Amino acid sequence: MKIKYLKVLLLTGLVAISSIACKKTFNPSTAIDENSALTSEADIETATIGTYALFKAEAYVRSGYFFTEYPTDEIAQGQNSSDDLSNIYKYTPIKTSGHAANFWLSAYRSISAANRVIEAINDNASTPLKQLKGENLYIRGMLHFNLVRIFGRPYSQNPTTNLGVPILKDGLTEDQKLTLSRSNVKEVYDAVVADLLKAADLMTQAKTNSFASREVAYALLSRVYLYMENNEKAVEYADKVINSGRYSLLSSGEYPTYFRGVPDGNKETIFCIRHIKTEDRGFSSIGSMYFSGDASGNPLNQAASGWGEIYASKKLYDALSANPQDLRLKFISPLTENGVVKLNNKITPNVPMYYINKYSLQEGIVNLSSPVYIRLAEMYLNRAEANAKLGAGKEQLALDDVNRIRTRAGIPTLTLAGLATSGKSVLDAVLDERWYELSFEGHRAYDLFRNNRALTRNYPGTGTSTNQTVQPGDSKIVSFIPQNEIDKNKNLVQNP
Repeated sequence: MKIKYLKVLLLTGLVAISSIACKKTFNPSTAIDENSALTSEADIETATIGTYALFKAEAYVRSGYFFTEYPTDEIAQGQNSSDDLSNIYKYTPIKTSGHAANFWLSAYRSISAANRVIEAINDNASTPLKQLKGENLYIRGMLHFNLVRIFGRPYSQNPTTNLGVPILKDGLTEDQKLTLSRSNVKEVYDAVVADLLKAADLMTQAKTNSFASREVAYALLSRVYLYMENNEKAVEYADKVINSGRYSLLSSGEYPTYFRGVPDGNKETIFCIRHIKTEDRGFSSIGSMYFSGDASGNPLNQAASGWGEIYASKKLYDALSANPQDLRLKFISPLTENGVVKLNNKITPNVPMYYINKYSLQEGIVNLSSPVYIRLAEMYLNRAEANAKLGAGKEQLALDDVNRIRTRAGIPTLTLAGLATSGKSVLDAVLDERWYELSFEGHRAYDLFRNNRALTRNYPGTGTSTNQTVQPGDSKIVSFIPQNEIDKNKNLVQNP
């Protein structure tokens, strides 16, 4: 990597981020130049705001979303597209993927920005400075975790052998940055855990849910430990978040409009990528691919407000519709004509146009969204999955958490006896509930592959066939390292 790709490009023309907790508004255009010394708490705070703004850029948040969500069985592509997102969706990865290059570059830019703050603050600094150091450690850990999910194989598959991504630590010389090699998957996960644990230790201030805090670090630790199959730790850190008193599930009445309100103050959201009203990205937003309609949420034909090319899969829609009262159906807005769901006939077989509205309609703006990265419902489901795997009498605890989510969604609860009769395990029930509850939030493919389960598309919309099965050991489940990065750094090894 050239130095310019790793240095902080702080921050020309990116958007303002507000912190209700700090009672300040920061404009990244006033952020510290990359060559300026961080000599005061104000400098460091401004630089930290700049780091948050870096990873909310479209090249990171949108391109990264394509990699985490489009290779799932909960969406269907309604027409062929020249955009590289089609390759991600169809499991036909290319080494020159523009989205992979965008995501890689944006992630390491943000990590480099975080490192600059981390290097500037001693561990025995003042409480406010330790808070800022902790926030940057959280950001670095989160970004490395997202990178290894996309470019490395699941932790459950030979983590000491399979390659992950380069670990960009603080304190490296420029020559070292230019020649970083890929650490193995275990090493990357260990670095992520170390960053998050230290971040949690340093952070004592509770900020709004668009900023890191101790509980945000705990929440991500719960997810990371679950991916590492350290089920005791996954339960421990989910408990820390659940029992913190900071969060609660939205009520059944509030839930259908979860993603449409102002994110700040949402009692279920633990961490989100905050976008304010001036950050409406229009047809370049995540939601534009999913929805086209008016500001009241009424679906309209394609291109009214967005592309409307990617839909909820018939497989997911039918699964949710087994309980027609399931509130999760509110996040799907079928485009109908004379009471019948319209079909997109641009591919064969035609695809039902089940628009998705989880990334639309924030504050009445059609394409505005603040993507939710972690929320409390996931903590209950992390704990449920971990307890299901621990067994030894903990299956009922797992089912209690599943039923908490089902009750909020307005559907019948499950029993151990009923599952036994149906031939399903408690783990089956947990993974089903994760699918229903966390659909379109970037979890599904990872939940299947890390549990050694195949992903099956048996519905219209795969573009080449109505049937596509991807095994957890398939090479196609990880992205190629961007070829331009390998060309710049000969120590990087390409994925097979």
